[in-house]
Amino acid sequence: MTDTFRLTLAQLNPTVGAIAANCDKARAAWGEARAAGADMIAFTEAFVTGYQTQDLVMRPQFFRDAMAAVEALAVDCADGPVIGIGAPFFDGCDLYNAYHILSGGKIVHRVLKQRLPNDTVFDEVRQFTSAAPQGPYSVGPIRIGTPICEDAWYADDVCETLEESGAEFLLIPNGSPYFRNKYDVRMNHMVGRVVETGLPLIYLNMVGGQDDQVFDGGTFALNPGGELALRMPVFDEALAHVDLTRTDDGWRMDKGDLAPLPDEWEQDYRAMVESLRDYCGKTGFGKVLLGLSGGIDSAIVATIAVDALGAENVRCVMLPSEYTSQGSLDDARDIATRLGCTYDFVPISEGRQAITNTLAPFFEGLEPDITEENIQSRLRGLLLMALSNKTGAMLLTTGNKSEVAVGYATIYGDMSGGYNPIKDLYKSRVFEQCRWRNANHRNWMAGPEGEVIPVSIIDKPPSAELRPDQKDEDSLPPYDVLDAILEGLIDDEKSVSELVAEGFDKAVVKKVEHLVFISEYKRFQSAPGTRLTKRSFWLDRRYPIVNRWRDMSGDAG
Repeated sequence: MTDTFRLTLAQLNPTVGAIAANCDKARAAWGEARAAGADMIAFTEAFVTGYQTQDLVMRPQFFRDAMAAVEALAVDCADGPVIGIGAPFFDGCDLYNAYHILSGGKIVHRVLKQRLPNDTVFDEVRQFTSAAPQGPYSVGPIRIGTPICEDAWYADDVCETLEESGAEFLLIPNGSPYFRNKYDVRMNHMVGRVVETGLPLIYLNMVGGQDDQVFDGGTFALNPGGELALRMPVFDEALAHVDLTRTDDGWRMDKGDLAPLPDEWEQDYRAMVESLRDYCGKTGFGKVLLGLSGGIDSAIVATIAVDALGAENVRCVMLPSEYTSQGSLDDARDIATRLGCTYDFVPISEGRQAITNTLAPFFEGLEPDITEENIQSRLRGLLLMALSNKTGAMLLTTGNKSEVAVGYATIYGDMSGGYNPIKDLYKSRVFEQCRWRNANHRNWMAGPEGEVIPVSIIDKPPSAELRPDQKDEDSLPPYDVLDAILEGLIDDEKSVSELVAEGFDKAVVKKVEHLVFISEYKRFQSAPGTRLTKRSFWLDRRYPIVNRWRDMSGDAG
């Protein structure tokens, strides 16, 4: 008789710290797997606790609660499919990132993670102990090797040891957060593991937002030779049933659905929408508000907010001064109308005059400068935070990555807020992302179809409108030049001399480098925001606030 094995893959969205709720979600999925005749259901890495827990997992009562929840889950799900699920394990001495196999009311096996990531957003060396090599475990007719996430990412001995010790199939549970074009990176690594071991492989990834990170799913299955047998959708919660059959050449997976893979513009936009939706949902904020200036940054943040939460939960506030152009007034009202969200008009002139009068004795004899500009921004921040406090709506901040990088924002002013969806989106990409949203609509967007961002907002020169005829390029290089330099300095960590050799003006590069370094204190106090790249500000790039070093490589000769 031919051996067969049905495995249900649970690509779901856990919440960090919601141990009981995560286990309830697991029980519901297990029930569906049982109804589908599955032999086993697999959940992702650290599903019981959510991911990433950071130092929370090191708290003794926390990991004790998680371990107790796994034992209770085993008892509750004794009569049906075997469960594979991620949760911490403390052996009385060391704490491990573990994958628990539950069968017949008991924990029958534990896989302990061997390779602990300690780069980009990961700090697992700080939190867990690295385990010794382990072999596979049996479920029914098949022997399964389970390298946990990082264990399968590199060509070392983990996967090969599993194959050599009898594994017939690789099931890899992951907590792999999104960055642009990461699917290709994952696929290349996993094809390598299939080639090395000759075994079929499933890469199982979670979905959902956690602080700045978004887990984008995209679970896939590869047969030997690298043939794609299954791809689950990106960003969506889903269950998939995979049937394996033993052949003369070993186990093979039947061909399943291949969900379409959106392009990078759609995935970036989806990441921003999902991160805001989950940040609000998981922290308890039902509504948001933002300052709507008539400029492109607040326009795209308003659109993301409506797509994430629905227009009825988004409040846009225009706070004009005497420097606000009629075009900005018209554009702000226009986009709020197109999106269908609440629009408020709150002039700052009266409050600004009161502050000016209060400070007049101290400023007498001094020329107006950036101080007066920052008063406008901080007054807007004060009013927006007051509205946030009074209504319970979370304030969104709207600075793009270019501005965040060089400090072109006012701390305690327009930087005020609880979350920033475009924090990792350079200004030049903001323009293109707006054009993409105008041309595309998906069923996961709560906002309307069509041209929701007026073309007049996209086409006009960027300006903070804090003084007469102000343009961003009065203070900064053109954004195409600025962003290219910033990508070199931040994303690619190029030296000044390398950028000069590429044709950039040395004085401009040095100015940008200086602005990046002196703005670290602002970023340290800025709101979290969606991670879109491998060099986002916060965990990916950790620099000291006090820093006297400057790159002198461009000064040679």
